[in-house]
Order: sequence, then structure tokens, then C-alpha cells
Amino acid sequence: MVAARRCRMKTISESRLLLAKPTRSDKDEKQRLLDSDAAENVSVDMDNVASGDDFTEDPLLNRKLEHPTSNFDTMIHLLKGNIGTGILAMPDAFRNAGWVVGLFGTMFMGFICTHCMHMLVGCSHELCKRTQKPSLSFADVVESAFRTGPESLQKFSKIAKTMINSFLCITQLGFCCVYFVFVAANLHDVVKHYFFDISVHWYLLMTLIPMILLNFVKNLKYLTPASLFASILTCSGLIITFFYMLQDLPDTSSVKAFSSWSQLPLYFGTAIYAFEGIGVVLPLENNMKSPQDFSGWTGVLNTGMVIVATLYTAVGFFGYVKYGDNAVLGSVTLLLPPNELLAQSVRLMMAIAIFLSYSLQFYVPFNIVWPWIKVYFHTEQSKRLAEHATRTLLVFATFALAIAIPNLGAVISLVGAFSSSALALIFPPIIEIVTFWPDKLGKNNWILWKDICIVLFGFIGFIVGSYVSLLNILHPDI
Repeated sequence: MVAARRCRMKTISESRLLLAKPTRSDKDEKQRLLDSDAAENVSVDMDNVASGDDFTEDPLLNRKLEHPTSNFDTMIHLLKGNIGTGILAMPDAFRNAGWVVGLFGTMFMGFICTHCMHMLVGCSHELCKRTQKPSLSFADVVESAFRTGPESLQKFSKIAKTMINSFLCITQLGFCCVYFVFVAANLHDVVKHYFFDISVHWYLLMTLIPMILLNFVKNLKYLTPASLFASILTCSGLIITFFYMLQDLPDTSSVKAFSSWSQLPLYFGTAIYAFEGIGVVLPLENNMKSPQDFSGWTGVLNTGMVIVATLYTAVGFFGYVKYGDNAVLGSVTLLLPPNELLAQSVRLMMAIAIFLSYSLQFYVPFNIVWPWIKVYFHTEQSKRLAEHATRTLLVFATFALAIAIPNLGAVISLVGAFSSSALALIFPPIIEIVTFWPDKLGKNNWILWKDICIVLFGFIGFIVGSYVSLLNILHPDI
């Protein structure tokens, strides 16, 4: 009788435990599928894990980096990743928009782009915890978001990753192409004024070998001195440029407050190109010694982007007011007085700064392409030779594009409208929706509606801006 009573009590206890145990929700099922898929495709380096509990709670704190960057290093790279040729093209952007639209439109664009960068970093952190990986690239983020998102979208994870990689390559190599043209155009103007006049194509050819050698540097940590020197040159060049722009500044009534509707797409393309740092945000954050300092109100990202947006707006506004409809050359440095040594020094400083910044933009496409190539080589020597060959061919590809389209302003607008708008405005909100669907999109799904508005804004700019920019390249005189 005692045995029967114990058996009955055991049965009751098990029943209570069964009732207390939560049923498997859709979220749990997604996690189970994720874990099973991760087990097949991902091997975790146990040396990278401080302790099992810590890794489960926050894998971001368990990154094993050979050459981590400090907050200062990251800030320098972030500024150089955003302040490039685009900032010098802002007077041309204002010319296509009018100073009122340009002024408020650029600040708005800076706010939206920074918000999208935060979206991307936030989704990366969430997906790192789900996948138990210490870091994810842009393409890995979109793949993991789709793979752990709604069941109907999981089959598109590989396609989404391929799309991101394709746009990243196009965007970053497009930036590199513009850098080639910019360096050659400014060197051409300096040498032409003091010595002799030869075609800009020869300057492109002369910069090819140094550009290839610079891009043999592999680690971001080793690029910090080059980025720091480039930042110093850029700041010096911008200070001197402001010195010229603010002299004898005409009244704003001398320029258009609003431009024509047909020119607005060109403004959009140039402005979104200027905020060119979306492709380097995750590589920089992933390589930080203290990744928790990247986000936040006073974090590295906000601090850097406030500086960037302020500089863009100031250069665009004062450059357009100063030079008006003459701001058509794609770089305000080409508008400075040719007979003054100080103005010529700006061209030379900015050419060197952009030359040194090429490798930072090149870092992203190479790290996308190289994994696909290195699997075909098995010895260390063959991999090393293949890596150098790949770097050389990619640099040569941007050189060939620069030779084919030497129109700096047109290339900037096209790259911005086609690639930058997709990466900076369209994909981040889509990733956020898929990542947090359906239970983490805010009260009344306000995050969903906000993200849809950003996607529509980016998509309209993508279609119209690309079309108008392409027409501008094919028929520049129309």
C-alpha cells in the first residue's frame, strides 16, 4: 500500500512538471532549427570562449582578435570611411537641389543613414547571440536574419547573402574607382599648372603600381597610421578649402533655393554616396577591442557621424553659395584659384589623403571575394601568391573602370544612387523587420511602419537616381 502511494505521488509530480513545462513556441522552433543548422555549418573555436555561461550570455565579449583596434583607431577609420571624395562633391549636390533642399536634405539624409547603421549593428548583436558567434559580417547578418526569421523566408537566406555581397562589391569597388579618378584629376591640375599638360589617363596609369602595393597591407591595425595621416591631410585640406570658400561670400540670393525636379535624383545620388560608410561599419565594429563602445548616444558611431554630417552640410552649402552653377566638376578642390600655391597644395593634400584611403574601401570587397578563391589553393605559398594576384586584379579592375568613365561627378552620382542607396537605406530596415518579426517590432508595430517608410524612400531614390545618373553619363550634354 505504501508502494502504491509512492507510485501515485511520483505520477502526480511528473504530471505537475509536465504541466509546468512551457510548450515549444515558434521562437523555440526557430532556435532549434538554427542550432541544428549551425552545428552542421559552424565550428566554434573553444579557445575563443572564456566560459560556457559567458559565451551563451554575450558572445560579443568572447571575440578572439589578433590585432584589435582601440576606440580611437575605430574613430579614425570611421571618419576616413565616410569622409572621402563624396564630401568634396557636395557643392555639386547642392547645385542639383538648391541650397534650401540641400541644407535640410543633407541633415535628414545623415540622420537616416546613421539610424540605418545602428539598425545593422543592433541586428548583428541580436543574431550573434542567436547563432553563438562572436561577430558577423554584413552578408552573414542578412543570411542569419532570414534563416532565423519567418518560415516562409528561410529558403531565401542564401539568395539574400549573395545579393548583399554583390552590392557590397559593386559599391566599394565603385568607391575605389572614384578614388582613382579623383587622385588622377587633382594631380593632373597641379602638374598642368606648374609644369606640363598630359592626359589624365597617364596619371591613372602612374598611380596604378603604388595603389597595388598599398593594398598588399592586410590588417586594419596596420592601416591606422595611413588613415591617421590621411585624416590630418583631409582636415588640413578642408580648413584651407573653407578659407577660400568663406572669402567674399555672396548672398544666398545669388544661387537657387530650389532646383528643378529633374535634377533632384542627381542630388540624391551624390548625397547618399557621400555617406559612404555603411560597408565598413561592421568590419570596424567586429575588429574593436571594446565593441560595446561603438553604439550608444555618445558612442563611436554617433560621435563620428555627427562630425561627418556637419562637415558635409557645411561644405555643400558654402561651396554652392561661393561657386554657384560653376560647381559641376565633382570636387570643390578643382574650383580653387589655380594661381595660388596654397590652393594647389590643397589639391595635392587631398589627392594623397584619398590615395591612402583607397585601401580601407578595398578591405571590404577583397574579404568578400577572397574566401571563394582561396579554397582552390592548399599550400601556404600558393595561397600567398593567389592572394597577391587577387588583390592586384581587383585594383586593376577599378583602374579599368576609371579609365572608361573619367567623369567624376557622374560616377559619384551613379554609384551612390545604385549601390549606396540599396546598402544604406533598403537592406538595413528589411534586415530589422525580418530579425525581430513578429513580436519585437514595438507597440502597434511602429518599427515596422518606420522601416517600410525608409525602404520606400530608398527604393524610389534607387530607381529614379540610377536612371537619371545613367542618362547623365551616356548623354552628358543634355
